[in-house]
Amino acid sequence: MTQPKFKIKRGDQVQVITGSNRGKRGIVKQVFLDKGAVLVENINVVVRNVKPDYRHPQGSYKKEMPINISNVSLIDPSTDRVAKTGYRLDESGKKVRYFKKSGTVL
Repeated sequence: MTQPKFKIKRGDQVQVITGSNRGKRGIVKQVFLDKGAVLVENINVVVRNVKPDYRHPQGSYKKEMPINISNVSLIDPSTDRVAKTGYRLDESGKKVRYFKKSGTVL
């Protein structure tokens, strides 16, 4: 079975479109192809409680958790708004991602 392809890649700026973090923006740190989830910088932060030790003397630490890829959308830098993306071939025949509304290439 082949892995699904997603239009969101590491380093893209995204906005959460649904859930408790709706409206927040961040940079994608990691994409989990098998789970269909993304790890976004400073989004979906939870507190993990652990027994205090030298690494966590206060007994807890904050950790970013993955978000389902369907709950985030790419941000078009030319309009600074959420936009849909697609694929097309450029002049050299290379496959590129582009924003459907503005036509700008990622």
